[in-house]
Amino acid sequence: MTVTRSLLLFALAAFLEIGGAWLIWQGIREHRGWLWIGLGVVSLGLYGVVATLQPDAHFGRILAAYGGVFVAGSLAWGMVVDGFRPDRYDVIGALVCLAGVAVIMYAPRAVV
Repeated sequence: MTVTRSLLLFALAAFLEIGGAWLIWQGIREHRGWLWIGLGVVSLGLYGVVATLQPDAHFGRILAAYGGVFVAGSLAWGMVVDGFRPDRYDVIGALVCLAGVAVIMYAPRAVV
């Protein structure tokens, strides 16, 4: 249950952070205006809150592992929202990052 909760929190955090950055991008680069930028800022703030809900108590570990989720999630976002087509190196890189997430977050550790 803890791993499932952690994975769901990572997915929600990625949605909020990537979505927030995308909204700001749209607001500035695509000239959609301040409403889009403001929604992006709110989304980024919510990402910060969600990140604190991870069951692991180590900030550095969570953010390091989340980096891999962010990489894979960004490629997925680009595919779904912007029609981006990753090449095999994008896919391999994302899989390597997700393997890193698994090692960092879910490898068995001795209780000290």
